[in-house]
Amino acid sequence: MRIGILTQYYPPETGAPQARLSDLARRMIARGHEVTVLTAMPNYPRGKVFPGYGGLLRRETIDGVSVARTWIYPTQSVGFVKRLWNYFSFVLSSLFAGPAVFGRLDYLITESPPLFLGISGFVLSRLARARWIFNVSDLWPESAVRLGVLRDGASLRAAQRLEAFCYRKAWLVTGQSREILADIRRRFSGVPTYHLSNGVDTEMFSPDRRSSAAREDLLGGRDEAACLVVYAGLHGIAQGLDQVLDAAVLIRNRSLRVVLVGDGPEKARLERRSRELNLTNLRFLEARTREAMPELMASADVALVPLKLPLPGAVPSKLYEAMGAGAAVILVADGEAASVVRESGAGIVVSPGDVRGLADALERLATDADLCHTLGGAGRATVVERFDRKAIAAAFIGHLEGRMAC
Repeated sequence: MRIGILTQYYPPETGAPQARLSDLARRMIARGHEVTVLTAMPNYPRGKVFPGYGGLLRRETIDGVSVARTWIYPTQSVGFVKRLWNYFSFVLSSLFAGPAVFGRLDYLITESPPLFLGISGFVLSRLARARWIFNVSDLWPESAVRLGVLRDGASLRAAQRLEAFCYRKAWLVTGQSREILADIRRRFSGVPTYHLSNGVDTEMFSPDRRSSAAREDLLGGRDEAACLVVYAGLHGIAQGLDQVLDAAVLIRNRSLRVVLVGDGPEKARLERRSRELNLTNLRFLEARTREAMPELMASADVALVPLKLPLPGAVPSKLYEAMGAGAAVILVADGEAASVVRESGAGIVVSPGDVRGLADALERLATDADLCHTLGGAGRATVVERFDRKAIAAAFIGHLEGRMAC
């Protein structure tokens, strides 16, 4: 098969779609298929194009995958106009470069969000005479409304019309959670769907990666016997990291250390607020490379997976990585993500906004190492059985292979 992947985000950037799509592309190559990725110049999450990249078009090969990168307006701003231009700059550049990059395809997979990429995804799929697969990682614009990014008006109505267009024109709509697919089927009956679950490489994210050197790095040379709580990921609006700072104010256990690793548009403000609150039990670290993440997560005792608000269908990929690494999980979320944690026994679930509940969960795990070990072991067993990316990718690739003759 000749398969194209259209995504704004791809390694060497780190993040959920980057890890998921690059893993899928590698496994497609290993099955003997040809994969071409069209993506933007790497700039996420700092909003600056990475050193060694730039210009209008750049080609490279990553893990056997042909990757073409086009120009994008980079920004870390959460402002509406700049964020919109960030999205549409890649929509336009991908439209111009796409026909030459892709040529003839059997399938074109388009990653959403950003929802606007559906515009170029639809056009390029028609030019490539490909079956168009629209992959929904988060429900937009619904999530944008809940986060306050979009309000009722012409912009919201236009986004809703684009969403409906993408679902109805796609040959297949894939979703990373069952809640996402249920929502789509409820609103758009007859749309063909497939549950392309998120997951984790259980060989890469494993308790065996735990290291004293990584713990020392995270703790900054302080007490290695302390209970180490780690959040690793984007410091953005949806993550609601203010509730972590608020909980840190309430924590009385002096042997607990909270470390926030990563970057994003909210980080500078969060660092200022932490200094104002004089949070000696919490520290910030710069983002780590994708290669460093398995060792980092395996070296944590507790992994924080927070969301600011209940978001429909949201199951953060960092949840599966934490479970794979054998860390006890504190999940601040509702819905399907909460069900995964409760059913697996992988951790403690706290409702978004419940700062007292989050502080209590942190203190409980800080004083019970045996409980941490039990929760971590249960999470590890669950992802090996149900959320291993190898099995998830194999089933999806097999589905596409089986439909080629139809």
